[in-house]
Amino acid sequence: MTDREPRGGDALDREFDEALALAKDQGTYQRRPETRPERPERPERPEWTDPWDPTPQGAAPQDAASQSRALREPPSPDPALHDPAFPDPALHDPTATATDRARPPQGPGPTSPAPAHHRPGTPWPDARAIAARAPRKSRPSPTTTLNGTPLARPLAEALGHVLAAPLTALTDLPSFDTSAMDGWALAGPGPWRLPAAGHSILAGHAEADPLPDGHAIRIATGARVPPGATAVLRTEHGTAHGTAGDGWLYAAPAHPVSPGQDIRPRGQECRSGDLLLPAGALITPVILGLAAAAGYDELPTVPRPRVEILVLGDELLRQGLPHDGRIRDALGPMLAPWLRALGAEPLATRRLADDAEALYEAVAGSPADVVLTTGGTAAGPVDHVHPTLRRLDAELLVDGVAVRPGHPMLLARLAPDKHLVGLPGNPLAAVSGLLTLAEPLLRTLTGRPTPTPCPAPLTAAVHGHPRDTRLVPVVFRGDEARPLRFNGPAMLRGVAVADGLAVIPPGGADRGSEVEILDLPWSTAWPAT
Repeated sequence: MTDREPRGGDALDREFDEALALAKDQGTYQRRPETRPERPERPERPEWTDPWDPTPQGAAPQDAASQSRALREPPSPDPALHDPAFPDPALHDPTATATDRARPPQGPGPTSPAPAHHRPGTPWPDARAIAARAPRKSRPSPTTTLNGTPLARPLAEALGHVLAAPLTALTDLPSFDTSAMDGWALAGPGPWRLPAAGHSILAGHAEADPLPDGHAIRIATGARVPPGATAVLRTEHGTAHGTAGDGWLYAAPAHPVSPGQDIRPRGQECRSGDLLLPAGALITPVILGLAAAAGYDELPTVPRPRVEILVLGDELLRQGLPHDGRIRDALGPMLAPWLRALGAEPLATRRLADDAEALYEAVAGSPADVVLTTGGTAAGPVDHVHPTLRRLDAELLVDGVAVRPGHPMLLARLAPDKHLVGLPGNPLAAVSGLLTLAEPLLRTLTGRPTPTPCPAPLTAAVHGHPRDTRLVPVVFRGDEARPLRFNGPAMLRGVAVADGLAVIPPGGADRGSEVEILDLPWSTAWPAT
């Protein structure tokens, strides 16, 4: 049967029908008894819990609003998914279904049951407010700040510092009438008689002689306008006729001259004594230029709070590849520049073993205004921060925050003018602690004003914790914030390419929901010189 059709599709169906009809005709066809085994009952799937959620099993379930949030429609694909600047694996998948989002996140994270001593922690907004109010010195006078007497810094050294006093103009700007264009200074209506060749007014020269009515003289941009001049005619709008010393200037018919044309009058930008900037302004390159134009050689700046960093842990390596249960110290290289961008002056980064006495001596003897520790804030066998604070009779202002990642962060007052910020040891959790406690504390110490919240809509839904705030790295796509993956407590891959951290309220946020975005310091601040 060389002409047989391929056994597939309609051909197979026809062959089966023909064979079945033949069997019935010959009486050989019988239906086989049903022998299919019974399907075993599917075991009930246990309810999934967040592997980074320290809530004990058996806690109260989510409320109805939180449960319904997980059943939302999947968002449509975002065309920015294939942006080569951010490879797909590092991005939150906007096409994931609710089932996908309910699976445990991949990556490192605790898997053992949470300790029974877990406390809910201070609500995240309250923790930030407490940190901002923590410095408790008396209100600064005009000659002092929360962090000491203002320091006068030359303009060349003031970049990235904070103004300790309002910036007022020391002179009028401009301080005299100047020409806004290259052209001719005019007196009265035209045409205008021109002087002999070589007569002109240049920028930086002393005041010229008064200009008689009906006369004109060449003038450069920025030059002082002579007394008697009523306007400036641009070079391209005028035509000179005649010989040197006996010439005339005519304005083009399409460009009639009006009084005050192309003259910058004295005090147009500001008058002497006008307020230019309030105290607390971060000094940027443009502010340096404005200060110089207004007559300043140096600026009063807030002294930077001194911070000492204590990186804790026997398992941390300073170089080489991880081995034998030891890991690289990711926080040591990161914290000093981050704190400098927040307005602090890092004194040193010290690495300490898991030794209670060494930690006590380091904290008690630190000359810094703020001591920053990493790790050791929980209740494990080598977590020595809490015992150290008790030995120092410190006032614990925040002991745990209802935020993911970073729950076991803390803030303590060691003395009226000295504080300790305890960060978790996991890298992204430490970033959370920096933005939750260290940033508001340092903002108050440096005199910076509280930033205005900057909300942005999300391009994709974000799973939320039932009770805690989440801080999720995002990138901006136009006016929208796109959540990033790799946001586990030990991960830096997401925040490394982020523009900010989205504040996700308890229960999560739907696609299109507006959430607060915390700026990362390198996106808003200039490094100090």
